[in-house]
Amino acid sequence: MSALEARPRLSHLEAAWVIARRDFIAVLFSRAFLFFLIGPLFPVIVGGLAGSIGSQVSRQAVATDVGIAMSASDSAAMIAAAERLSPHLGGAVPNLREVPEAAGDPAFDARGFLEARRGNYAAIVTGTLDRPEVVGTEGQVGRWRGPIELIAAEAASPAPLAFPASTTATVASSAASERSNRIHTAQAAQMVMFLLTMLLAGMVLSNLAEEKGNKIIEILAAAIPMDAVFMGKLFAMLGVSFVGIAVWFALGWGFWAIAEDAIVTVTQTNFRELPGPAVGWSTFLALGIVYFSMAYLLLGALFLTIGAMANSVREVQTMSMPVTMMQLMVFFLAAYTITQPGSVLEIFAILFPLSSPFAMLARAALEETIWTHIAALGWQALWVVLLVKGGSLLFRKRVMKSGNAGRRHAPRWRRAAKPPAPPQGAVEPAE
Repeated sequence: MSALEARPRLSHLEAAWVIARRDFIAVLFSRAFLFFLIGPLFPVIVGGLAGSIGSQVSRQAVATDVGIAMSASDSAAMIAAAERLSPHLGGAVPNLREVPEAAGDPAFDARGFLEARRGNYAAIVTGTLDRPEVVGTEGQVGRWRGPIELIAAEAASPAPLAFPASTTATVASSAASERSNRIHTAQAAQMVMFLLTMLLAGMVLSNLAEEKGNKIIEILAAAIPMDAVFMGKLFAMLGVSFVGIAVWFALGWGFWAIAEDAIVTVTQTNFRELPGPAVGWSTFLALGIVYFSMAYLLLGALFLTIGAMANSVREVQTMSMPVTMMQLMVFFLAAYTITQPGSVLEIFAILFPLSSPFAMLARAALEETIWTHIAALGWQALWVVLLVKGGSLLFRKRVMKSGNAGRRHAPRWRRAAKPPAPPQGAVEPAE
């Protein structure tokens, strides 16, 4: 018996560790991974610039100026009344300004003036204080009719309205505000986990397609159990994903430390007072990491199964599209059930493997129960193993059908015995 035959075969865990270490080092120190890290930064920068420009344009596009085309005394009374009501009503009071083209002309045609698209007015007020007329589009008339009537009533009153001095009492939080904040936290957590999963899970499929095209996967299939190969690849790509997330988090933290004041000024949001989840931030972040891992492993195992059925990179891309669309529908399902705790739809989202991590992460933000997460993680781990087993079995069958990789040696009783060579110098009998 040779030394190679005497060497014990690797266990599944050892074989998976060998594949995981090999793939992790190969991907991490490749130039493609560096470009992969830089790639998502451009959409974030472009999206931020587009959002800031769009918000500025929308603020400038919303017209809050309402023109006054009344007599000189009525116009002055309306503007003065609007200034008195503004501290009490805030944004509900329009910015009134006289229309220079009217100049107190009683025959001024406000309808024709607006239809000619002259002036930047949301609406124009004509008539008198007793019977004001609001001219504008249907939406603008519905928006400003009530405030204009209130301003006209204040302007026509012989004495300014006396507003009672109210007292206020504030509370730190209420049940309604706490639940609303937790729902926002659940939605944000689901969105972040979905984007990271869809962005990073494609590495598993591209890595398998590359090795399948180079016939490397068939060599591995002949030496190592395929389920160990699949499991090693999954955890290698998961480790690479955590490295990428750590790099992005460090860059984001550095940017936040440099431009914190500017970001808070622009967004007008106090990020130090984010709505806390029900289980607490430390437990919620730990569950978020674990549920991201499960979502990544489930989707990655599904992608590996697709790679087992495909014969080319084009087939891989074609067959992965329905799975990507299905994952999008799964995300919508989990997001829809946030406001329906305990419903049949939420239970289905928890039991369905691909949506279970998203639904359970939302539940962690809304409920304090912990044991349900332990049961859900066990359920998701079971489906990871089942998907890996199914994908490896399918891949093994296709590899053994497509070539010599993985083909076992024939039994000895089926091997054809070769006839012994004739002795040197012997004469073969004639036929």
